[in-house]
Formats: sequence, C-alpha cells, structure tokens
Amino acid sequence: MTVPAEESVVPNKILVIDDSGVIRKTVKDMLPAGKFEIVEAKDGVEGLNLIRKERPNWIMLDFILPKKSGWDVFQEIEKQPELRTIPLVVMSGRKDEVTKEIPEPFEFFEFLAKPFDQKQLMAALKTALDKSKKRPAAAAAPAAKAAPASAAPASAAAPATAATDGAATVEIQALKQQMAKMQAEIDGLKKQNAQIMAFLQKLKK
Repeated sequence: MTVPAEESVVPNKILVIDDSGVIRKTVKDMLPAGKFEIVEAKDGVEGLNLIRKERPNWIMLDFILPKKSGWDVFQEIEKQPELRTIPLVVMSGRKDEVTKEIPEPFEFFEFLAKPFDQKQLMAALKTALDKSKKRPAAAAAPAAKAAPASAAPASAAAPATAATDGAATVEIQALKQQMAKMQAEIDGLKKQNAQIMAFLQKLKK
C-alpha cells in the first residue's frame, strides 16, 4: 500500500487488540517503520478503554479475547457512532467463529485470517479504510443473532408502546372529526330535503 507523503510526517495510529504478544509484535514488525504508531492491548477490557482514550486511525481486533471477548468489544463499538467510523480489521484463526455471530458479507469491516503475511495485513488495512468510508453515519449495527421478541426488556418496549398509543390517539381523533363533519353534511341534506318536500306539497295544493 502506498502511503501518502503527509502520512510519513504524522504516524497513523493502529490499536492492536490481541492476547498474543507474538501477533502484536508481528503486526508491528510488518508495518513500515516511522509511518505507523502501534498501540497494544492484551484483552478486551483494555482494548475498549484504549479505543475511547486513543481514538486510533485503525483497530485490529482479535475475536477471541480474555476478560471481554472480541465479539463484545465489536458490539460496544457498534453502539457508538463516533467509534463505528474507525476502520476495523477483525482477526481470527477460525473464520467460522466470526460468521457464527456476524453473517457475511462483512460490509463495514475487514476480516483477516491468522496467520497472515505482510501483504495480507496491508491489504486488510486498506480494505477496512475503504469500507469505513462507504458507511453511512447513522448506519445500523450489522445483523447478528436475533433475540426473541419476548426477550426485549420492558424499558425498551415502553417507549415503543407509548409511541404506538400516541399515534392511535391521533388517528382516533381524526376519525371523530371526519365523522362529525359527515354528520353535519347529512343533517344539512336532511334539512334541504325537508324544505324541498314542503315546497312540493305547496305546489300540489
């Protein structure tokens, strides 16, 4: 990957979240010297804290981590719009571990299979950057395993119920107004018919 001239002056910060010191060192050794700043985290809790503190230019996230799994970290990232825009590379030695929770195609992050070489690493960083640029600011989180409707917490259901009730109330009021208007028109027609009938009776006499 060709690095623009300005990036050689200001290093790009990459947060590598992996419990393997070998993987963290491998990433560091594979990246061009002086053009990237590497921040390391050995578990999910530390990684999530560093994401918020360091605001890296890229996140490389191992899917299986101690304390807080990569899947949990991924979900936390997805909840926060300011973090979802950071290019993300998800790493794992088994792709099925990832697809079990996040179905393909991986639209807004790049998957990098372990072990990897320098070419694959650089390609993954570039693709992750490209995917992040295509992401709408308010995009919803990728579909994971859907929870049963009955499992939704009451606190989440309450606002939806209130909104539905409010909409129903407005609709009922509109219907009542329409019925009242129709009734007034009917009464007017009855009055006109009565006047016409009275006029016709006078003509017959």
